Amino acid sequence: MDRFPNAANVDFHSPLDLSKAAAAVLDAEGRVSGWGASAQRLLGHAPEDVLGKPAGRLLAAAPGQRLSALCRTHKPRCTVLDLSCRDGRTLRAAVTFSPLEHLGVAATVVVAAELEALRGWEAQLAMLQGLATESTVGLTIFDTDMRVVWGNVSTDLELAGIAQYIGRPAADLFPEGEFISRHHPPDEDQIMEHVMTTGEPIMGMHYRGRAPADPVREHVWSCSYHRLVDARGELLGLFEESLDITERYRAQERLSLLVRAGKRIGASLDVRRTAAELADVAVPQLADEVLVDLPPAVIEGRQPPTGSAPGHSLLRMHGRTPEEFRTSPVSYPPSSPQAQSLGTGRLVVDAAPPEAPDEEGPAASHSCLFVPLLTRNTVLGLATFRRSSNPDPFGPEEQTLAVELAERAAVGIDNARRYTSQHAAALVLQQSLLPQHLPEQSAVDVAYRYLPADSRVGVGGDWFDLIPLSGARVGLTVGDVVGHGMHAAATMGRLRGTVRTLALLDLDPAELLTRLDGLVAQDSEPHANDGLSDEALGVTCLYAIYNPVNGRCSWASAGHPPPIVADASGSVALSSLAPGPPLGLGGLPYENVDLNLSDGSVVAFFTDGVVEDRRTDIDSGIDRLAHVLTWQRCPLEELCDRAFSSLPPGPQADDATLLLVRTRRLDTDQVADLELPPDPAMVAQARTLTEHQLEAWDLSELAFTAELVVSELVTNSIRYATGPVMLRLIRDRSLLCEVSDNAHTAPHLRRARRDDEGGRGLFLVAQVSQRWGTRYTASGKTIWAELAIP
Repeated sequence: MDRFPNAANVDFHSPLDLSKAAAAVLDAEGRVSGWGASAQRLLGHAPEDVLGKPAGRLLAAAPGQRLSALCRTHKPRCTVLDLSCRDGRTLRAAVTFSPLEHLGVAATVVVAAELEALRGWEAQLAMLQGLATESTVGLTIFDTDMRVVWGNVSTDLELAGIAQYIGRPAADLFPEGEFISRHHPPDEDQIMEHVMTTGEPIMGMHYRGRAPADPVREHVWSCSYHRLVDARGELLGLFEESLDITERYRAQERLSLLVRAGKRIGASLDVRRTAAELADVAVPQLADEVLVDLPPAVIEGRQPPTGSAPGHSLLRMHGRTPEEFRTSPVSYPPSSPQAQSLGTGRLVVDAAPPEAPDEEGPAASHSCLFVPLLTRNTVLGLATFRRSSNPDPFGPEEQTLAVELAERAAVGIDNARRYTSQHAAALVLQQSLLPQHLPEQSAVDVAYRYLPADSRVGVGGDWFDLIPLSGARVGLTVGDVVGHGMHAAATMGRLRGTVRTLALLDLDPAELLTRLDGLVAQDSEPHANDGLSDEALGVTCLYAIYNPVNGRCSWASAGHPPPIVADASGSVALSSLAPGPPLGLGGLPYENVDLNLSDGSVVAFFTDGVVEDRRTDIDSGIDRLAHVLTWQRCPLEELCDRAFSSLPPGPQADDATLLLVRTRRLDTDQVADLELPPDPAMVAQARTLTEHQLEAWDLSELAFTAELVVSELVTNSIRYATGPVMLRLIRDRSLLCEVSDNAHTAPHLRRARRDDEGGRGLFLVAQVSQRWGTRYTASGKTIWAELAIP
């Protein structure tokens, strides 16, 4: 199909050309002596209607003397006449009168064409003249051998004279140029050959190079190639259109660079990587090298220093990964452009910068931009944009672009600095809230692992704890706050402290969770505005008490997965009791579950992150952890590693906390029990038993103090109880003295007056013991005191 279906309407022949115009011949008297077919087509008059008749009859106006004068002229004359058509129309025409006297014939040849068509043809000629002499579009004609034939004025100016290139191949015009559009062959000879062979034009190719008339600056042209054929359709060669689009191309590059900078700079929340991202974006499109200098405080996440001399105590960033990262100190004298930029907070241009002795970089720079990294009116550092291989100085648009990139980098560096600071604060908070060293005790061996889901922040809402209780018992707790980060960690810390406080009241697990549930519900009320109530609505907790004297473990759960128990034989048991509701919901009671554990049993307390994953259900996770516990004879640390190594690969969806305990039971010779009837005379027997037992334990030097404590505690119990009194002595890391009775009223420590006969017993107990207290049981209460073993 013809690419130009209307090409026949494009005709550069003049309307007055004899092949197209209306022609007639007039004799010396102005009569029509010749009438061509073209004249008949233009005016509609047949030859028989006009031949031999005066030509003035063809004029629309009175003939006058004008026509006679034109017929008697001795040289060609042109004029505009209004001619009468056969159909009555008046046609304004351009008419040329050419005398034939020199041929010995007294006649005049008249050629006429419609004036409007002539004016259109003249406009076409003016357009061609403009393209050749005034247009900024470069036009170059090549012959079939792809050698230069002709170029217009624009091409002549770019080549500093077209004449020197006539007859030379196209490659000689811009020997170091290249096509940067890749959707066609990048070689110009191939492009020309393709156009001449196929007739298919190639348009909009971007070409980059240096024009002979301006060899310093690099230009970009948009080039198009078209085949040239003559009137017979034979190939003449091709012509090239080239338009200098350097400024538009650079503007598009600047825009694309800003878009790329918006996507890349500051996405890592890491100071060193943000500095590297600035260099990655700006090189080589804007500069050959970008250097970033920051004060040490910014790199460490602290506030940038104020009041210090600009250019002092800066560190230059090197490397793009944490493994490659290093810094080198730089310092700029007060008179340097770098110090000026840092001091004023403005861009400084140095067209021919000298090399500083303490700077790394190319041997020479043609141009430098020193741009402060400014955000919120605070200078964070300095970015240096260098050009070494590119001799072009930084223009105003490029300076504006450098400032924009530096502002984006400054925001990213400031965000990274704040993140580093918050991360450090969060880690300190987490370390202060979670136990770093579990207290020494005899009831259990312990190992634990904690893996936050947000590995970047490193903090989450899981917690665990081991709390030494009276009677050599231990409290064990694990909990989970929904969410991650500072709020979840703060909520976790507050709840962990609350659990520890309630545990020291010697509450049983169900009672402790009931009280904790009330506190969480109170914090979750609409008027609670401490910022933690949202997290508190998603809190689960498990609390257990293990007694090494009888091997009994009691636990209760508030929406938390129950523990998994592996006994000494390796048999794994799962609890069938469903957990109670999460904390803060209320409405349902919490229940205690009692287990009798053999010596050496392993109990796993864990959070959802250990057994639950997006790709597997919680039952599969529990089975996986239970399988690990079948290796319960392994050291607890190894079991923890096995459990975490069995987690599915990839990022964690939730915090994962695992607390493993291996139970121990006290030997029977470490515990002495004596049941006493409620008789005051039994106080002496209690002292005697205490003395004998301490002798058996080689603790005779504690006998006096222990007898005093036992005497006072037994006396109080016999005085106020209605049933038998139980005395228990336990030799552990300290000497424990416990007296239990069926009364629910606890004695209170008070200061007796001088004339009081009693009231000094508990005061003496408090003075001679390390700790003392009261715990309530299902049948009454137990008063205990702890004495340090020398």
